[in-house]
Amino acid sequence: MTNLVIVESPAKAKTIKKYLGPNYNVVASYGHVRDLLPKEGAVDPAHDFAMRYELIEKNEKHVATIISAMKKADALYLATDPDREGEAISWHIYSILKDKKALGKKPVHRIVFHEITQSAIQSAVDHPRDISMDLVNAQQARRALDYLVGFTLSPLLWKKIRYGLSAGRVQSPALRMMVEREEEIEKFVSREYWDVEAAVEAEKKAFAAKLTIYDGNKLEQFSITNDKQAEAVKARLIKDAKGKLKVIKVEKKQRKRHPAAPFITSTLQQEAARKLGFALQRTMRIAQQLYEGIELDSGSTGLITYMRTDSVNLAQDAIAELRALIAERYGKENVPDEARIYKTKSKNAQEAHEAIRPTAAMRTPESVKAFLSPEQFKLYDLIWKRTVAAQMISAAIDTLTLDMAAGSKHQFRATGSVVVDPGFMRVYQEGTDDKPEELGDEHLLPHLEEGDEVKLHEITCNQHFTEPPPRYSEATLIKVLEEHGIGRPSTYAAIVSTLQTREYVVLESKRFRPTDIGRIVNKFLTQYFTQYVDYGFTAQLEDELDEVSRGEKEWVPLLEQFWDPFKNQVDNILETVKRKDVTQEIIDEACPQCGKPLSIRLGKRDRFIGCTGYPDCSYTRAVEEKPEEASHDAEIVEGRQCPDCGGDLKIKHGRFGKFIGCANYPKCKHIESLNKPADTGVECPECKQGKIVKRQSRRGRVFFSCSRYPDCKYAIWNEPIAQSCPKCAWPILTVKKTKKRGTELVCPRQTCGYIKPVEEENL
Repeated sequence: MTNLVIVESPAKAKTIKKYLGPNYNVVASYGHVRDLLPKEGAVDPAHDFAMRYELIEKNEKHVATIISAMKKADALYLATDPDREGEAISWHIYSILKDKKALGKKPVHRIVFHEITQSAIQSAVDHPRDISMDLVNAQQARRALDYLVGFTLSPLLWKKIRYGLSAGRVQSPALRMMVEREEEIEKFVSREYWDVEAAVEAEKKAFAAKLTIYDGNKLEQFSITNDKQAEAVKARLIKDAKGKLKVIKVEKKQRKRHPAAPFITSTLQQEAARKLGFALQRTMRIAQQLYEGIELDSGSTGLITYMRTDSVNLAQDAIAELRALIAERYGKENVPDEARIYKTKSKNAQEAHEAIRPTAAMRTPESVKAFLSPEQFKLYDLIWKRTVAAQMISAAIDTLTLDMAAGSKHQFRATGSVVVDPGFMRVYQEGTDDKPEELGDEHLLPHLEEGDEVKLHEITCNQHFTEPPPRYSEATLIKVLEEHGIGRPSTYAAIVSTLQTREYVVLESKRFRPTDIGRIVNKFLTQYFTQYVDYGFTAQLEDELDEVSRGEKEWVPLLEQFWDPFKNQVDNILETVKRKDVTQEIIDEACPQCGKPLSIRLGKRDRFIGCTGYPDCSYTRAVEEKPEEASHDAEIVEGRQCPDCGGDLKIKHGRFGKFIGCANYPKCKHIESLNKPADTGVECPECKQGKIVKRQSRRGRVFFSCSRYPDCKYAIWNEPIAQSCPKCAWPILTVKKTKKRGTELVCPRQTCGYIKPVEEENL
């Protein structure tokens, strides 16, 4: 008897095959095999949201392989991932095989497992079930919603803002978060404040103490707000202290610090971003590889459990193995009396039974390092340590607080801590966002008693300024999306990727900054589709999709409830809202040239300030530019005239900074760069007339191109040198520098491939 087993990827197929006998033929579908038709009408609201699917072109050959294999098999086992997407893939494969009459009366089994191990695979085969149409319908409902929103909103954005834009159901609230944070930063007014510290010594040990009470009053953040006030406080303290502080209170405490729960999808993504610097998609790609199987000495082996999960639960046999490993590796004293049981915070954690953990705790990171790529090792090491630490004892930390008087009306406080028993911290500590670690280096204080005196060496005043809230990083964005209930484990990476692909946000120094076009789109959506970018509404819709997956709600009525008012809103906006209502914003400032109102307008890429009298008046300036900086007085370029019309040349201010332009604009449109590109002295290999010059793109990236642009459009990213390629004889080579490979000479022709390592001093 031959059984056909269908999984998503060839790596997963290879690993599963190892655990099944010769009677099982394991074939990969290479992900989804069908999707909605990529055109309007693929979802029909008038007929119960009937959905029209088509084969994904790149997977047609894989579907043909499955059909052929099914005709030779006696039974079908659908072994796709244990979530809605996996359930939908199984349903689509089953539907295709049924339509092609390849099934007949052959039995069809749906098998689910959360780790690719011998026991998990065998248990799944022994306990098959039917395809869950509740899960399939939840996935179909989500896909239909996203399709309808995309195909309805996008044309509206084209007409009201700019062609080519698009909006998503879940991405839009995420964009709103980032824009609101940016606006909060822009409106933030920094405030000055000071604190006062004493440098003291006791028992030949120096330490610091902070002023907490001054003149009988408890100090708040803004009690001291300028240098004169701070210096006056300092003088008073020095006078009253008379070179010493008196200990008036000693408080000793021991606190426990507990380990973090095992990883779920969101916490893995956050921690990989914090500790490893991995982007979301990179984290999920590597986790997928670890889950599907790595080639070890024993063959292809799945190293971690399924990585898309909301559950922090661990299987009892996994806990037993972890406790045995901790006792063996770190000592029995580090094993708690009872196993730690973690409770899942999310009420919708129904799609997976376990947290992300190693499939075998005894398989240490060091034991498999030789089989892993550097990034695979880093992520496996992170998962292994987090899981082990989660079953260890808490850390015990002694804290000592000293309150010390300076005279009768002032008090300083010093706090020290020491780790008495590191417990789980021997293995792992959770990272933090936008704030220092709760416990860094140990800070010991001398053992003092009430009534003891300490020597006062110095009093210092320290100036500070309040800072605006930081922009979102990938880790903090996931955290806030999860807190609001927006999206699910499988969607976080897609949300971020989509916003970046659409250029609604850019990642600068690992922080998201909304672009001008992102802000315009957000303004449009929040103003005219307030309900649909509301955090609570989006979260409620996610909850309702979860109810569909549990069989508690029908999916068609859910779509009707959403679609009818949404479509009416789109139709209304299409008729009543004008393009300028969205792309222009009148500001309280008159044009310095003609006196008409100025407005913030959307250009080809960014926003700028322009006169509402355009085209009669051509005044423009950058949004961040001050009016006096954009004055056109005394900005004539001396000694030069326009080469096209002979008029004066002026230094102008555009959306991308300063440039030289003709004073007769718009009749004459001559422009040139204010900053002359640096000449490399290397002849252009394309036209052999110009020189290669160093330029900067609008996004600040350095590149090199021909000085005869736009007549010659030859351009390269790396610095050129006047050496011909020894392989293809191209007139130049380029110098490429990377952290991983160092400095190399590289032929700029992609068809050549010449690369030679070189020492930088030899160039």
